Amino acid sequence: MEHATSDSAWRGSYEGWLAAAYDSLLEGGVDSVKILPLAKRLTVSRTSFYWFFKDREELLDALVSRWREKNTGSLVKQSEAYAESLVEAMLNVFDCWLNRELFDTQFEFAVRSWALQSPDVLAEVQRADQVRMDALTRMFMRFGFSEEAADVRARATYLVQIGYISMQTQEDLALRMKRIPQYIEIHTGQIPEQRELDRFFARHR
Repeated sequence: MEHATSDSAWRGSYEGWLAAAYDSLLEGGVDSVKILPLAKRLTVSRTSFYWFFKDREELLDALVSRWREKNTGSLVKQSEAYAESLVEAMLNVFDCWLNRELFDTQFEFAVRSWALQSPDVLAEVQRADQVRMDALTRMFMRFGFSEEAADVRARATYLVQIGYISMQTQEDLALRMKRIPQYIEIHTGQIPEQRELDRFFARHR
């Protein structure tokens, strides 16, 4: 056990390297995600990196996978969560915009910025966009919208949020929460009931 602890201390860990890469990506973009600076950040040797990753490209691929699993995975899951009404279903999706544990908007911005200089990452982002909009389309269709109408509403819902992220909109949480009922009405065409809003607000206190 002592030997294993010692090894971990000088090598770091897979999650440690990935977390350091994540922090560097958010702080300085993909060009700052380099092995030597990460090793210094972790106070481990540069060569210890190769216990966990073949090369820098493999680390970058792991970052993209983590982004895809977290942000796309959470949005799809929230869109499929049980809901008694379309309003409740939309509020489930809105949980993503207010809970970083579900959807990391800073990570999203960093990956989209990275995509501007990498065709491969751009392709990943475009695939993710389609998966997410397809999930939202299915959500609207569950509540009686035609495929065409569901697609338009899904795009409107999703592209508004991506606009928020891309513009790095800084909005006071209290103000954003105050606007939620209007956003929901605009996106769903339905006025949310107070009990639906109360459940949502209780999740974000």
